[in-house]
Amino acid sequence: MNLHTYFRSSASFRVRIVLNLKNQAYQAIPVHMLRDGGEQHSPAYRAINPLGLVPALETDEGPVLTQSIAICEFLEETYPEPRLLPADRFERAWVRSLCNVIACDIHPINNLRVLKYLKTELGHSEEEKTAWYRHWIVTGLEAIEKMIGDRAGQYCLGDSITLADAFLVPQVWNALRFECPLDRFPTIATVYENAMALEAVKLAQPSAQPDAE
Repeated sequence: MNLHTYFRSSASFRVRIVLNLKNQAYQAIPVHMLRDGGEQHSPAYRAINPLGLVPALETDEGPVLTQSIAICEFLEETYPEPRLLPADRFERAWVRSLCNVIACDIHPINNLRVLKYLKTELGHSEEEKTAWYRHWIVTGLEAIEKMIGDRAGQYCLGDSITLADAFLVPQVWNALRFECPLDRFPTIATVYENAMALEAVKLAQPSAQPDAE
């Protein structure tokens, strides 16, 4: 498998975690989102993903897969062990809900192209851009802290790692990158610490990627 990825992309980080947890070898193909205006805008990459985003997963069969949720669900179905979605249908729905809170409610308004637009097109300062990011990430983490508060053990749902953790870890990593303190989110902080101790997660983190800067 070939994974088109960018080391700082939280969406790519999610997929890297899942691939590693499932012990699936893949070739990382870096797509630098900033260099020369962004390699994702090149005709070659747009032929792979017309939206010009990462991740994109190429397998030995079938079409190129995009969107981290779709890719992670595909990997869960194709490589069912270890299981990252619970057997119970309500718990499965809860895990998917948390994944969507991160992927659909928090991440889209804080991703690279939005932050870039705030500065280059709308004329906001670096300080204003950072304030925007911190506001929305804190709002999202407040909701997640409440969601997982009575369900968490070592991880978001008890003591078994799930897709919820694979989505939460990159979001917390981004929050720390923007110096958002986790003092108000003790459950999230504990889950993050436990997940980051796993070798599969360590190998997926941005600093461990071939394109890390």
